[in-house]
Amino acid sequence: MPQQEWTLVNNQLELQSPTEPTLAAPRRNLLKSPNFQESIGLVGILAILVIFLAIKSPYFLSAGNFLNILTNVSTVGIIAIAMTIVIVSGGLDLSVGSVVALTGVAVAQLSHSASIGVAVGAALLIGIFVGGVNGVAITKVGINPLITTLGTLSIVRGLALVFSNGLSQSIENEAFLFLGRGKLFGLPTQVAIMLILALAAAWIMRATVYGRSIYAIGGNAQASRLAGLPVVKLQMSVYVLSGLAAALGGLVSAAMTGAGAPASAQGIELSVIAAVILGGTSLTGGKGTIWGTMLGVLILGTLNNGLT
Repeated sequence: MPQQEWTLVNNQLELQSPTEPTLAAPRRNLLKSPNFQESIGLVGILAILVIFLAIKSPYFLSAGNFLNILTNVSTVGIIAIAMTIVIVSGGLDLSVGSVVALTGVAVAQLSHSASIGVAVGAALLIGIFVGGVNGVAITKVGINPLITTLGTLSIVRGLALVFSNGLSQSIENEAFLFLGRGKLFGLPTQVAIMLILALAAAWIMRATVYGRSIYAIGGNAQASRLAGLPVVKLQMSVYVLSGLAAALGGLVSAAMTGAGAPASAQGIELSVIAAVILGGTSLTGGKGTIWGTMLGVLILGTLNNGLT
C-alpha cells in the first residue's frame, strides 16, 4: 500500500496519498502539461521563423548556416542553462557577462606564464568564487539578487579592465583553442559542450532530488524550509553553478576569438535572460525547463542570423 507523503501543491504543503500508476497516465499527463504545450508553441515559432528566413534567403537552410547559428549561440546557451536553474530557484544573476570577460582575460594572461591546465583551472575558480560571493551576499547578508549581482557586474568588469590594462591579449595554445575551433562528435566543440550540459542539466532538474528541490524553493521558499529542505545551501549552489557556467562560457568565447578581451560579452546577460524567459521560465521562480531555454536560445540565434 502506498505511503502518504507531504507534497508542495499550489505553494502549500498537503498530505497526499499517491494513486496507483496506470500505463496511459504518463502520456496523458505529458500531452496536457503546460511545459509540453509551451514547448510545442516554441517549436512552432521556430518553424515559422525558419520558413520565413528560408524564403527570404536561399542560403539559410544550408547545413553550414545551421552550424553557424549553433556556434554563435553556444556561449549564450551554456550560460543560459545555469541561468535557468537560478531563475527557477527564484533568483537572478546579472554578473555573468563580467565573469565571461574576467575569465577570458585570466586565461589569456596565465597561458603565457603557466601551463594551460593551470590557466583553465584558475579561470573556472574565478567563476566559482564570484558565484559564491553572490550566493553569500544574497542568502547570508540578505541583499536583493538584482542589487547584489548588479554590484558584482561592475566590480568584476572593473577587475578585468585593471588586470588587462584595458587591452586584449592573444591566446596561442592550440590545445586551448580546440575549445572554440575544434570538432567533437562531428560538431563544433563548443556546440557539443552546450548540448552535453543541456542533457545533464535537464536530467538533473527532472529526475533528481536536487532538481525537484530547486523547483520547490522557487515556488515557495518558506514552505520548502518548513518541509526540511536546506534552502540557503540550495540557493547558494545555484549562484556557484551560474558563476561556473559563466566561466566556462568565458573560456569558450576566448577560444573562439583567440584572445581575452576585458570588453567582451557586454550585455550578454540580457540575451541570456531573454532566452530563458522566452523559453517559458517564470521570473518569479518555480517554473521552467532546460529544453524550453534551449528553444529560446535557438529562436534568438536564428532571428539574429536572419537579420545580419
